[in-house]
Amino acid sequence: MSSRKLSGPKGRRLSIHVVTWNVASAAPPLDLSDLLQLNNQNLNLDIYIIGLQELNSGIISLLSDAAFNDSWSSFLMDVLSPLSFVKVSHVRMQGILLLVFAKYQHLPYIQILSTKSTPTGLFGYWLSIAKKHDPLLREFQEGRLLFPPTYKFDRNSNDYDTSEKKRKPAWTDRILWRLKRQPQAGPDTPRLPAPDFSLSLRSYSSHMVYGISDHKPVTGTFDLELKPLVSAPLIVLMPEDLWTMENDMMVGYSSTSDFPSSPWDWIGLYKVGLRDINDYVSYAWVGDSQVSCSNNLNQVYIDISGIPTTEDEFLLCYYSNSLRSVVGISRPFQIPPGSLREDPLGEAQPQI
Repeated sequence: MSSRKLSGPKGRRLSIHVVTWNVASAAPPLDLSDLLQLNNQNLNLDIYIIGLQELNSGIISLLSDAAFNDSWSSFLMDVLSPLSFVKVSHVRMQGILLLVFAKYQHLPYIQILSTKSTPTGLFGYWLSIAKKHDPLLREFQEGRLLFPPTYKFDRNSNDYDTSEKKRKPAWTDRILWRLKRQPQAGPDTPRLPAPDFSLSLRSYSSHMVYGISDHKPVTGTFDLELKPLVSAPLIVLMPEDLWTMENDMMVGYSSTSDFPSSPWDWIGLYKVGLRDINDYVSYAWVGDSQVSCSNNLNQVYIDISGIPTTEDEFLLCYYSNSLRSVVGISRPFQIPPGSLREDPLGEAQPQI
């Protein structure tokens, strides 16, 4: 993350809640309200970044998680999707899982998603020692440790280790962040661009109410102020222009002049409260389903024959293959459902 100073009136503030928790192979608890600050009306969160360690990584569990969502991902999506959060990214490396959720209205402004993982390990007081000797670690910042050590506890209690080993309590669960270094201006280099975002830590604490693990979870809440690189969606979907036939719904959309369209782009139809981008109830490949194009107004049809009678509201999302992200999202709307029938072609479905 690059540290820059805000300038101008178009800056936006986003609230980001970061979670780290070594769950010691345990299943999710029934209530995550305290951990996710669901009852704190003052936060108005925009993004969740959740890092979990020591998930069950047995061979059966890994094979199951490869085909389906793991229990923690599914549970978190169930909790956050009714609050308008959508899973936008995840990384799994053996027993380590990183999840990113964002409110769905932010999706058109989150583009070119990429992830990278590096196996490493720094424990307890060793982190403080390593920061003194490692130049890279010295660049990381951390809030003040005003909470008690988070390891090692007897499970289902707030008592530190009472086993024969009686491990010394330690702050093994930490949240550190680094602001990306900016190149230094010199006689042969141009002046740096005007600063345009900043990051500040609002809170940094542990959550002692959870006892499923021998670690207590730690959270940090950040305020990110920035100027968005994208000021308007690249695609505008127009549900007010849609109309339905017996089995199809016609959708109109327009794009910016510089949008990098691809025949592998697709439009998904979702129920409001979607969990991730693969939760569509129907979809259309833009290249295959386009029926007209004039004056930058495009029309495609989406099969709605498999949607039962419902009063639910729906959304349309345009997924860009080139940018690997959602670049347009419609307002919620209702549609008259068509009759039920199977997909006779068995077409390949898009998966992200």
